[in-house]
Amino acid sequence: MSKLYPIKIGNPAIFLIAVLFIFSGCGNSSVKKETKTTQTKSADPGWILLFDGESLEGWEVTQFGTQGPVQVSDGNILLGMGDGCSGITWESEFPKMNYEVKLEAKKVSGNDFFCGMTFPVGDSFCSLIVGGWGGPVVGLSSIDGLDASDNETYILKKFEHDTWYKIHLKVSEEKIEAWIDGEQIVDFSHKGRKLSIRPEVELSKPFGICSWVTTAALRNIQLKNEPYKK
Repeated sequence: MSKLYPIKIGNPAIFLIAVLFIFSGCGNSSVKKETKTTQTKSADPGWILLFDGESLEGWEVTQFGTQGPVQVSDGNILLGMGDGCSGITWESEFPKMNYEVKLEAKKVSGNDFFCGMTFPVGDSFCSLIVGGWGGPVVGLSSIDGLDASDNETYILKKFEHDTWYKIHLKVSEEKIEAWIDGEQIVDFSHKGRKLSIRPEVELSKPFGICSWVTTAALRNIQLKNEPYKK
């Protein structure tokens, strides 16, 4: 594994489950899921479309130095497998608080995270990791210096290849929340906690999405920003 989000042998539960998750999918590797593109042409009411399905306008390919090829193909953003992170970073200003992001992502090949979303929380930054540490780990990195594999947001979830997942992030004055396919997987009160990101994803600020040694596809990236109301 890589140095960014390695499986920690000191945590045997994560290591064992990650291995089981990877090998449990081997028997179904020949079964292909439906991959027909349904990139929307307009944002949902109250939302702003951040990807037009045709170009990387508004984005830049993040120059991690480890990235694979990044391109638009068949209405999707493809993050090619590299030696580390491959991703895109939003070029313009981005809300710091009281906003929501939703997108669809899928793991095309590889067995690590296919959506590492780095985002602002006030003057701090955090990352939502989906499918890390060999494939099953979901959570926030980092909280009080602890990665997603070691803090209270850590959960395990199996992700299939060639399957689209709807990922929804909400950042408010009190909480960071996240859902996958409508199921809430993060409900974290960030007041009084120290949020940070791994140094390898510094170039994803202020807002970026990346994968780790995994080919991933993204579509339907949307943003909603509302003023804080007491």
